[in-house]
Amino acid sequence: MVLRSIAAPPTPWSKSLAEPKIDETAYVHRSSSVIGDVRIKANVLIAPGTFVRADEGTPFHIGESTNLQDGVVIHGLEQGRVLGDDRSSYSVWIGKDTSITHMALIHGPAYVGDNCFIGFRSTVFNARVGNGCIVMMHALIQDVEIPPGKYVGSGSIITNQQQADRLPDVQEADMQFAHHVIGINDALRTGYRCADNIGCIAEIRDELDDSQVSNRSSNGNGQVKNMRLGSEVSVQVRQMLAQGYRIGTEHSDERRFRTSSWQSGPSIQATRESEAVAALEACLDEFPGEYVRLIGVDPKAKRRVLEMVIQRPDGKVTQNIKAPSIKSGSSANSNSVGSSQLGPEVVEQVRSLLTKGYRIGTEHADKRRFQTSSWQSCSPIDSDRVSDVVQALEACIETHPGEYIRMIGIDTKAKRRVLELLIQRPDGKVSENGKAAPAQKAESKIAQVQSTGLNAEVQTQIRSLLAQGYRIGMEHAEPRRFRTGSWQSCTPVQSSNPSEVFAALENCLKEHPEEYVRLIGIDTKAKRRVLEQIVQQPK
Repeated sequence: MVLRSIAAPPTPWSKSLAEPKIDETAYVHRSSSVIGDVRIKANVLIAPGTFVRADEGTPFHIGESTNLQDGVVIHGLEQGRVLGDDRSSYSVWIGKDTSITHMALIHGPAYVGDNCFIGFRSTVFNARVGNGCIVMMHALIQDVEIPPGKYVGSGSIITNQQQADRLPDVQEADMQFAHHVIGINDALRTGYRCADNIGCIAEIRDELDDSQVSNRSSNGNGQVKNMRLGSEVSVQVRQMLAQGYRIGTEHSDERRFRTSSWQSGPSIQATRESEAVAALEACLDEFPGEYVRLIGVDPKAKRRVLEMVIQRPDGKVTQNIKAPSIKSGSSANSNSVGSSQLGPEVVEQVRSLLTKGYRIGTEHADKRRFQTSSWQSCSPIDSDRVSDVVQALEACIETHPGEYIRMIGIDTKAKRRVLELLIQRPDGKVSENGKAAPAQKAESKIAQVQSTGLNAEVQTQIRSLLAQGYRIGMEHAEPRRFRTGSWQSCTPVQSSNPSEVFAALENCLKEHPEEYVRLIGIDTKAKRRVLEQIVQQPK
């Protein structure tokens, strides 16, 4: 085994040339790189194509029996901003018995506790993930602290503490799955270490044979069925069944697919993962040459929680799942939108944002959450086509009737929101006839300042923050500073009187008419921000 582990390069901020410290029982694949002050403990697995670079922020700690799977990247920006369990300072701390799975990014300053699972392509940056947390696929965790034992669903974007505090607890089935992954990777570590030892390989084969006999599928004939669907689909099925959801299928030929005219497939009554996956594979066999999608149904709320294509006409089935997008069945080469329950203005806004290279997201909130600005994310939208995005917006509206729905425009380079626009109210009204309804204009989160003063929603937001005991602040930035996130403070507001705060905000807007201005909500006890809301943009 050849280890690609080298000293950190000499730089203006670090001249120590620190080298990795790797326990002799750990395994680092020859195609991986470990650079700088990285402390790898006993029984760790560093899988192929993994990069652990302590060449800027240092040091890193990787705890006992933890596995970093294929394609994982670990890097850090600054020196020692994380307090490890040993009370020393680190740029990145990863605890013991933790799985950092395929293509995940842990970017310091970051802390990941013991017995955690970080799913495929998920990102943890400037955040703390407590012990026993499970983060599923394609999630973003940034600038927050996730309490111990919490579950983060696939595609979640957790970027404020309110979201983190409201996460559900991990269930027993989730923990069993995480422990199963640890066991598999421990076996891989052992296998890699003795790959050139014939006697060692024979011993592992014997153990594997025994394991297969004791873990055969309970289909009545003792045979283990080869799985055509990827492990990611099995994970998705397991999670839905564990949450009490039902599994369904739909299929369509290419003509029906273009018009989203899906037909129901065979009903799946199974409540066990192996039986449900077998039923899904039977459905694939029944409809070759067609699109087939997996449906997750909440029987209590009588609504769909998941729609994911698992087979395409070329016969390919899902192997590497992305966070599922809803109703992505539009023409492959079209950016036009046919009939839509959204008004032309919203569609044009979507087209404008995508043309500028921005991404689109959606959030929903019931009336109680709306009053406290505690929005929840709908399914992520990965597409950059207008038709796909509009369908995803409509799917969010259909999934959350009787709630507020807003569209988010995201500048991924600057990591800033450029638009927050309300597109549905609890009475079910959405934008139509080419113009946003007057109430929707008043409730757009990119709040424009009218000649008569602040609009109604900004005033409501300020009153809500003051009623909760928070303080109000304002910041401004010209376009150049906005792109780099270099905001400057307006005159501090010491008052808790709404009228005085309104006056202070209006003064800030008048002083900086051609700049971005944002409203800040501050929890003085916890010394953290609870809100950052843009209230003015340059013309």
